[in-house]
Amino acid sequence: MWGLSMIQQRQRAAFTLVELLVVIAIIGGLIGLLLPAVQSARESSRNNSCKNQVRQTGLAFQRHHDALSFFPSGGNEWWTPPTYRGGQPATGRQQDASWAFQILPYIEADAIWKGVGSDDQSRSISAIAAMIPTYFCPSRRGPQTVKYTSSTAYIAPTYSLSGELTHGLMDYAGCNLEGTGVLVRSGSDLLIAPRRFSDVADGSSSTLAVAEKRLNLRYLGQKQQDDNEGYTAGWDEDTVRDTRNTPERDYVGDDDGGDKFGSSHPSTFNSVFVDGSVHGLSYGIDAAVFNALGNIRDGKVVSGGEF
Repeated sequence: MWGLSMIQQRQRAAFTLVELLVVIAIIGGLIGLLLPAVQSARESSRNNSCKNQVRQTGLAFQRHHDALSFFPSGGNEWWTPPTYRGGQPATGRQQDASWAFQILPYIEADAIWKGVGSDDQSRSISAIAAMIPTYFCPSRRGPQTVKYTSSTAYIAPTYSLSGELTHGLMDYAGCNLEGTGVLVRSGSDLLIAPRRFSDVADGSSSTLAVAEKRLNLRYLGQKQQDDNEGYTAGWDEDTVRDTRNTPERDYVGDDDGGDKFGSSHPSTFNSVFVDGSVHGLSYGIDAAVFNALGNIRDGKVVSGGEF
């Protein structure tokens, strides 16, 4: 009797095939319900990190202005590398590299800004190759470089760079390529001076400074038209975008980002205005409103409710 009772208990403790399938189905259903929530939580965390980086960039614009009495410029040409003179990085109109290079001292990247090496040329090469974590949106990618041999030499006032170079990339762009924004094309052979707060006639709280840029995800880490020269490139779609173009989300295709702002976030892309305020702008933002945000003096003061 005792042995029979033990056998019966063991039989009652076992799962039938039907019960096992029901349990598996329940677990699968729970995973299906939890997975989107987990993904949403992760995206929310990444988006917050991106916003913080954009905020740091906006504050760096202001610190640059506090220190030098003007904003960084948009740089000179895509083929003009960071300008060093006698071991020191040039500033203002004498600096041919991008705004992203010019604000390095104000995002705790002073050592990269100063460069590494015994001469100006080697300092420039080291700066071009640097990966700046603040310049990468975690929803898209981690810090990344691309290495290639350019058919055009990178020419500074006192030296030139050629051959195979490593370029540190970037996920953000300044405003704007049409030349009506807070950034202006400026450099050692140009007479245009960088903008000041007093130039922003429409108000710093309704004028775009920097935002995420749209990219083709298929070619990340490869040499593509708007993601190759990297964060130091002056007046180029790598570092400056066009507010006449409607922003769009990242995609997978055959072309580049089309000079557009955008991101890998599902419904908005992060931006910082001249006053340092951070905004998540919708891809569906009105085209006229977006263009007005990029123009420092068109007389169209945009209110918060419009973006």
